[in-house]
Amino acid sequence: MSEQVKKSPLKESFSFGPKVGNFLRKYTMVLALVAVVIAFGVLVDPKNSILSNKNLTSLITANTYVFILATGMLMCILTGGNIDLSVGAVVCLAGAVGCIMLEAKMNMWLAVLAMMGIGLAIGVFQGFWIAKIRVPAFIATLSGFYAYRGIASWIMRGESHVGMIDKDSAFIKYFGSYNNSYVSSVLKGWFPALEQSAKDGWIANAEKTFTGENSLFKSFLFGVNNTKNFDVISFLIGLIAALIFIALMIRKIIVQKKMGIKQSIPGQIVTTVIITLAIVWLSLALSYYKGFPMVLVWILLVLGVYAYITNRTAMGRHLYAVGGNEKATALSGIKTRNVYWFAYANIGLLAGLAGALTAGLNKGIDPKYGEGYEMDAIAACFIGGASAYGGTGKVSGMIIGAILMGVINKGMDLNGVEDPYKKVVKGLVLLAAVLFDVLSKRRKR
Repeated sequence: MSEQVKKSPLKESFSFGPKVGNFLRKYTMVLALVAVVIAFGVLVDPKNSILSNKNLTSLITANTYVFILATGMLMCILTGGNIDLSVGAVVCLAGAVGCIMLEAKMNMWLAVLAMMGIGLAIGVFQGFWIAKIRVPAFIATLSGFYAYRGIASWIMRGESHVGMIDKDSAFIKYFGSYNNSYVSSVLKGWFPALEQSAKDGWIANAEKTFTGENSLFKSFLFGVNNTKNFDVISFLIGLIAALIFIALMIRKIIVQKKMGIKQSIPGQIVTTVIITLAIVWLSLALSYYKGFPMVLVWILLVLGVYAYITNRTAMGRHLYAVGGNEKATALSGIKTRNVYWFAYANIGLLAGLAGALTAGLNKGIDPKYGEGYEMDAIAACFIGGASAYGGTGKVSGMIIGAILMGVINKGMDLNGVEDPYKKVVKGLVLLAAVLFDVLSKRRKR
C-alpha cells in the first residue's frame, strides 16, 4: 500500500525558489548592467551623468570596435572556446593600408574594400592553419598578434598618421564621428528636400515642438546637456525601429503558439515593453544632441546580420554543434573544418571593418592603435554569457557584455578613476563572469 506523501506548507510557500534562481541565472548580467547604469547615471552629478546625450554618444563611438570585434569573436568562441588574439593587430594593419590609400587620394570605397579584404584574407589564412593543419587557435593567432603588428608598423614607418584624413572628407562622413558624421546629415545630403524642410518645413516645425518650453519629452531624459536643438529625423528612425521590434515580438509569440512551444507570454510582453521604451528613450536622448552617429548604423548592421546567421542559418547551428560536441558533429556528416574556416574568415572580415571605423573615428591610424582590442572583445563575449567551453552564447548576450564594459569604462572616466584601477575592475568583472559560467555548468552536472 503506497503512502501518500503530503507537501509541507513551508515548502509550498517557497515553491517559487527555483523560478527565481532560473531568472537570476538568466538575467544576471542584465541586472548588473542596470545596477551599473544607475550607479553612474543617477547617483552622480547629473551634468556628468553617463545618461546625458553627449556622454551616450561618446559611449557608442568609443566602443564601436568592441561591438564589431566581439561579434566575430563570438563565432570563434562558439566553436569550442577558441579565441583570436590577432584582431587588434589586424585592425591596425587594415587601418594603416586604408589610410595610406586615402592620403594618396584614392577612392574612399576602394580603400574600405581593401581594408576589409585584408582582414578577410588574414582570417582565411589563419583559418587554414586552425582548420586544416589543426594548429591550436591560441598559437595560430598569437603568431599573428606579433606579425601583423610588425607589418603595420613597417608600413607606417613607425610614424603616426592620426589627423592625416580631412574631417570634411566622405570617409569621415560615413565612418567617423564629427558634425557631418550623423545619419540626418547623410540623409540630407542624399535628399535635398530634407535639407530644405529642416530649414523651413515640417521638420523645422516638428523640432519646435520638441524644443519648446512645455515639451513633455524633456522630462523623460536624465542629464541632457542640450535641449535647444532636436534631430527629428533620428527620432522618427528610432520610432520606426521600435515598431518593427514590436511586430517581430508579436510574430514570435504567434509562431511559438502555433507550434505548441511552451512560452511565458506575460514575460515576453514585459520584455517587449521594456526594450521598446529603451529604444524610444535612447533615440530621444540622441536626438537632443546630434542624432544617430553613422558608426551606430554600422554596429546595428553587423549585429543584425550575425544575429540572423547564428539563429536562422545552417552554419549558425553548425557553430553551436561543433562547440557542443565536435566528434558527434563530424560523425553526423558536418564538415567541422569548414565551420572553423567560416568563424575565422568572418572575424578577419570584421576586423577589417573595425580598422576602417577606427581610422574614421581618429582621422587616421597610429602604430599603437588596436592594442588590447582583442581582450575587450573576448571580455564582452564571456561577460555576455558565452561559455568558455564553447557551444553557448548569443549575439544579444554579447551586446549586454559590450555595453556593460563600455559603461564601466565611461563611468570611471567621468569620475576621474585612473587607468590602472579601471583595468583591475575590468579584470574582476571578467573573472566573475567566467566563474559564474563554470559554477553553473558544474551545478547542471
